Amino acid sequence: MSGLIGKKVGMTSLYDSNGKNIPCTVIEAGPCVVTQVRTKDIDGYEALQLGFDDKSEKNSSKAAMGHFKKANTPVKRKLVEFQNFSEDYKLGDLITVEHFLEGEFVDVSGISKGKGFQGVVKRHGFAGVGQATHGQHNRLRAPGSIGAASYPARVFKGMRMAGQTGNENVQVQNLRVIKIVLEKNLLVIKGCVPGHKNSYVIISK
Repeated sequence: MSGLIGKKVGMTSLYDSNGKNIPCTVIEAGPCVVTQVRTKDIDGYEALQLGFDDKSEKNSSKAAMGHFKKANTPVKRKLVEFQNFSEDYKLGDLITVEHFLEGEFVDVSGISKGKGFQGVVKRHGFAGVGQATHGQHNRLRAPGSIGAASYPARVFKGMRMAGQTGNENVQVQNLRVIKIVLEKNLLVIKGCVPGHKNSYVIISK
């Protein structure tokens, strides 16, 4: 789907016409530059490669600098391909937050916050409260049994256990665009989106 690359600014809240407090996420969406145009004849599919957030040339390879020179734009930090744009864009064109409309629904994907190694209560939502009586005092957040002994004599794959949590690609679907601030390229979306402040997110129609 068509969309833009953005940067999560943070969260806030707005009041609607009924006086209800709505939690919102503010995203700096674009402006994104068309850095490459994929065509069916050359690449086998149609898509636009968009670049976002300037990067210093000192930290860029010559190959990257040559790639962005074709689009007549500075080196970009983040590149993502999008398909199904209704408009015809050319190399070097700028796509702003005007691509979205207030009231429409979007999907937002990004890398979630990393939580490190966590137990089953935090990682999988286990109740974590065993019997506190009957002499048991130190197993309140334990997972309990992970399988029988003589049969099947192994632990099944996919068993919910402790381990690395977060830091994975997450998509939140059907979030409503509450407000668009054109002069600052800001998109105010209802609800929360994955990632920490200043992390990159992909907003798709």
